[in-house]
Amino acid sequence: MMDRRNFLTGTFGATLLASLPAELLAATGSPPAQAKWDPGRVTHLLPTVSDTAMLIKASFAPPLSAAPTLRIGAISVPGRQNDTAGECWQFRAEGLAPGRTYAMTLTGADGRTLCQPWELATFPSADAEAGHFRLLIFTCAGGHERLNFLPAAVRNRLLRRGLSFGPHAVVANGDHVYWDLLAPRASLNLGASEEGVRISGKFDRSGLVFGENNETVLKRAAGPQITPIYGTDFRSTPVFFLQDDHDYFDNDEATDEIVTFPPSDFMVRLARATQRLYYPEFLPDARRPKGLPWSTGGADAGSESFGTLRYGRLAEINLYDVRRTATLAGPSAVFVDLEVEKWLRTRAASADVTHLVHVPSNPPGWSAGKWGEWYPDMLGADKKLTTAIAKPYWQAGWLKQHDRLMQSLAAMKRRIPLVISGDLHAVGLGRMLRAGAHDFQANPITTVLAGPISTGKTGWPSAFRGVGPSVPGHLDLREEIKPIEQHGFTIADFHPDRIDLRFFKWDVQTQTPEAIDGLTPFHTSTLPRPV
Repeated sequence: MMDRRNFLTGTFGATLLASLPAELLAATGSPPAQAKWDPGRVTHLLPTVSDTAMLIKASFAPPLSAAPTLRIGAISVPGRQNDTAGECWQFRAEGLAPGRTYAMTLTGADGRTLCQPWELATFPSADAEAGHFRLLIFTCAGGHERLNFLPAAVRNRLLRRGLSFGPHAVVANGDHVYWDLLAPRASLNLGASEEGVRISGKFDRSGLVFGENNETVLKRAAGPQITPIYGTDFRSTPVFFLQDDHDYFDNDEATDEIVTFPPSDFMVRLARATQRLYYPEFLPDARRPKGLPWSTGGADAGSESFGTLRYGRLAEINLYDVRRTATLAGPSAVFVDLEVEKWLRTRAASADVTHLVHVPSNPPGWSAGKWGEWYPDMLGADKKLTTAIAKPYWQAGWLKQHDRLMQSLAAMKRRIPLVISGDLHAVGLGRMLRAGAHDFQANPITTVLAGPISTGKTGWPSAFRGVGPSVPGHLDLREEIKPIEQHGFTIADFHPDRIDLRFFKWDVQTQTPEAIDGLTPFHTSTLPRPV
């Protein structure tokens, strides 16, 4: 079978490269040589797993006219078509053995292999003892190259450097797509811009997403922000994709003309469609209620917005999208539905896992003065955050929910309170000692900004908002890493007695893409487990 990358480089790739401006070629660089694995007709492949199940999203070029089959060990799983053209498919298997590595083979309806075989392992069972779990986590990997985001090859290079450390799982925390349509500021340079319309065309907000022109527009807008970034490099590493504001095709902005969240019906349909096409939903977990918002039943039981990554008795990662169930109810407003909050607080009070970590799509610990945050801080005339100016349309209930969740973490016994989030386009580390009237000094909450994979020149908080991520007035936060606006990622190693954090950064202004291949941690931090 011909190597698709070699084919592209030799034909269409040569034409494309010849047409690119010299400055873009200089910025893109040449990725390092990869292990020889033939993707065949597979353009991207993203799996997720639990201890007994697998869910895989894949796309094919050219499209398939009949269902492919995925063989997982001795089990045959027919593909389910997720679009109308036959490009995007999913494969789901249940009843697998925990902690087992499976041989994976993908074949077409004619019996021919569609790509080279590979391996994928399930996680240990929830009651199994595990000595080590490694997590790679990052944020903000989306953006179309033609709209001044980091070239896809550089983003892929950063992700492959992260994968080189052999993580057991990966969390991509929000903003996989930047194609804002209505937000007064952000849309002007994204989906509503002249270039955006040239790239994808225009959505019909009263039309169906699938089976009409909206599907074509969606694929043109979102596909290039996902498939070349991940490709097939994650085929053996389970991924957990959490959505944030831009994944609903708008920025969180609030003016007298428009308040972009909670998301409208069309925004939700676009977010769900992107997930359906390109990256896996969250698999069921026995400790997560089946009826949480945006959970599904039957053969597709799982969740779109609230997930669990459970690795034996060693680690449990609770992931939650703060956008889809947000309310504008003043003092009783919430970011996450009250039943979701109840689940999160119940899990924090549990005793069946060594480490329990929160991964929200909106970061506790820092503010950039934007509307859709936990905190009421605004940018003052002196270019510093202040609460002396009322933040229009901000909801006091959001901060109350923040405090309830942080209290539940600080109250954990013999656990390290840890929150890892994204959104703010920075790498950061702090210890939360106080939130309002709540004193956490007896068991401070470690909060982490995981680092962005893709941010354009105007996307950094200090450029777009006039202030970098800063400590809000509601908190006492001791910053071990004052937020750094550079591309990067974080690796967390979980051991029975501690969590080790390693932070990576790459400066697009001063470093070459080749430097990514040798990135080492610029900061490490060990969090001992309380005894």
